[in-house]
Amino acid sequence: MEEVVPYFTFAEVVRIGSFTAAARALGLSKATVSKQVMQLEASLGVRLLHRTTRKLSLTAEGQSLYVRCQRILAELEAAKAEALLLRRKPRGRLRVSIPMTFGLLRVLPAVPEFLARYPEIELDIQLDDRVVDLVEHGFDVCIRIAQLPDSSLVARKIASSQRVICATPAYLERHGTPRKPQELKQHRCLQYTYLASGTAWRLRGKEGEVLVETGGPMQANSSLALKLAVLGHAGIAQFPMFAVWEELRDGHLVTVLDDYALPELSIWAVHAPGRTVTPKIRAWVDFLARRFEGEPGWSEALSPEPE
Repeated sequence: MEEVVPYFTFAEVVRIGSFTAAARALGLSKATVSKQVMQLEASLGVRLLHRTTRKLSLTAEGQSLYVRCQRILAELEAAKAEALLLRRKPRGRLRVSIPMTFGLLRVLPAVPEFLARYPEIELDIQLDDRVVDLVEHGFDVCIRIAQLPDSSLVARKIASSQRVICATPAYLERHGTPRKPQELKQHRCLQYTYLASGTAWRLRGKEGEVLVETGGPMQANSSLALKLAVLGHAGIAQFPMFAVWEELRDGHLVTVLDDYALPELSIWAVHAPGRTVTPKIRAWVDFLARRFEGEPGWSEALSPEPE
């Protein structure tokens, strides 16, 4: 740690513009400050400062070093501020945006536990499958189930989920079970409005990727709405596993085209950059990450129960 001190002293001398004033600010003697700067120059083998009786000026090497010292000191200040925040209790209003089905089925059942653990946090939850602008709409945290092309966001992965194509046994008995992706064209395929590929379903099998244009009598902007329709034998649809795991487990729905995989979904908690992560944000994201860690079935195919 001692080798860092001359850098800090050098940065203070440059910032204040005087050995005497820097010594006063640091609580050191002028001789000690001067000695530390000279030792730094000797260790680096370069002159950092031009000294005259009236003023100090930086050499080119000194300017480069000072810029780096400023960055390091700024990071130290940020780390100090964050450490102080961690000591504070999570409190205040927390505005969060969550996709509809994931929020209703997975997040909201956990909210009472979160509020009991953090009684000084007031949750403001907005359920919406659309991608909202965090800053423009004033959200502290958004849950997103997607690829994240916007690299400016600060994101933490809290879960993942397979996607599956399923229907009721009664629908398949009436209409037949598709064995190949192209056979989906003969089925009533219910559509999720915000699917990135539109009405084309993307599957991957032994022959590679297959893109099948599908059609059907219904589209909806909520997987929960599609699930209710599929449970009523209205058609066949693709779902994130977190939306239908219990129905699959209990036999109310069955998967089809199991030899083909749909793209896996990643579930992220994101917040805007350039803001200190407050205790309430950290508490919410950590809580969700712990809650969804190791959720059964979300990232694994259903296995038959042992006899």
